[in-house]
Amino acid sequence: MNEENEELELNRLMQVRKDKLKEMQEVGKDPFEITKYDRTEFSKEIKENYENFENKDVSVAGRIMAKRIMGKASFCTIQDSTGSIQSYVSINDLGEESYKAFKTYDIGDIIGLKGFVFKTKTEEISIHAKEVVLLSKSLRDLPEKFHGLKDTELRYRQRYVDLIVNPEVKNTFEMRSKIIKEIRNFLDNQNYIEVETPTLSTIAGGASARPFETHHNALDLNMYLRIALELNLKRLIVGGFDRVFEMGRVFRNEGIDIRHNPEFTELELYAAYQDYHDMMDLVEEMFRSIAQKLLGTTKIMYQGKEIDLGTPWKRISMIDSIKEVTGVDFNTIHSDEEAIAIAKEKGVEIDKAKQTRGYIINEFFETFVEETLIQPTFICDYPIEVSPLTKKKPTDGRLTERFECFIDGREYGNAYSELNDPIDQYERFLAQVKQREAGDDEANMMDEDFVHALEYGMPPTGGLGIGVDRMIMLFTDSASIRDVLLFPTMKPIIEN
Repeated sequence: MNEENEELELNRLMQVRKDKLKEMQEVGKDPFEITKYDRTEFSKEIKENYENFENKDVSVAGRIMAKRIMGKASFCTIQDSTGSIQSYVSINDLGEESYKAFKTYDIGDIIGLKGFVFKTKTEEISIHAKEVVLLSKSLRDLPEKFHGLKDTELRYRQRYVDLIVNPEVKNTFEMRSKIIKEIRNFLDNQNYIEVETPTLSTIAGGASARPFETHHNALDLNMYLRIALELNLKRLIVGGFDRVFEMGRVFRNEGIDIRHNPEFTELELYAAYQDYHDMMDLVEEMFRSIAQKLLGTTKIMYQGKEIDLGTPWKRISMIDSIKEVTGVDFNTIHSDEEAIAIAKEKGVEIDKAKQTRGYIINEFFETFVEETLIQPTFICDYPIEVSPLTKKKPTDGRLTERFECFIDGREYGNAYSELNDPIDQYERFLAQVKQREAGDDEANMMDEDFVHALEYGMPPTGGLGIGVDRMIMLFTDSASIRDVLLFPTMKPIIEN
């Protein structure tokens, strides 16, 4: 059947359902006028505790997912938020009129059902119906003859249908909720205070990313959706909070792939009087704690690979990691010219605006090292050029006290010993402004108010950002970020 014929058939089936609804409404039995239904149990509870429910009356509600009409008696399967359960429905129990109405109900209709719990001859736990009421009429057929929604793109676009016909998908999002709850519990036990900061700002700061722009009509002001949570949280450290965190949506006007969505959930936290070594300890402890509590182990499988979160995570400088993989030792390469030459020799392409030793070190790492980091690894001591908000290393001012953590070749977190020198910060912002003027639309903007805040004094501070969606991907063994976002960003389908 071609697409045009399929569309005609779908329209015909939908019209049949609309006609059924109209007939009900004409005789005063409009299901959409029902405002409430009192259910006493869920399918999972009944099936897991049959001994407590045998021969007892229950009231359940859910969507019809299967139906077998056999003359004066029928079976149907209804699905609720916890699972599904079979029901036996007969004319003798419902009466002729109600049973006739039940036979007209379609797959996808939502019903309320009252009866007693029993087992069939095949030992299937079921409900012997005494009353069935239609609560909502489904006007569309479920896809693929109700055996599941297989088209991945359509699953993401129509998550509501995906959840109906692929109930296992719900497990991922239930786990997402548990992970977020455990993150909050973990940080609460570490004496962090959860705060909320603005989503809209006149400056997009705290990260190197292209922002979404908007306009505030009343103020006649151009604004940005936040690309990070950092700068406002550090203002709170200046104000006297010792430990703060925020978990919320951030927005970056960039590409879409299996690891990136334009809006995503980020966790950022800041602790006064700590440094990036403390942040490494916290990351290890957090990942282990969540894995142990929710999965019962610190050894997990991700996309066919065993990831050991329990063993102490490897800690290595970016320069040493490059040396391990490529043999190139940037500790012996001191000038930009030497770095450019080795980049050409190794076939590493460098943007004209970024032909410095620091940028080239970072490019070497991303080109050769990143994908090799399968087991949890902290890559430390990033070049100053790519770390405008980070303290310099006392032993080498070209590097910073920064790390990123990697698992299976993917970055999961980014942390600093935070820069608290207002003069140095202002100069770093100026360098970023020059990068923007040279065409780098991901460079940081000047934030003079943040510099103003630092001038009042910020204590030594450790800061951390974690991509929550990627963490959820890891703990749910999900290949794509779209699998852990209920409504990922999708390009609209343009219909004729």
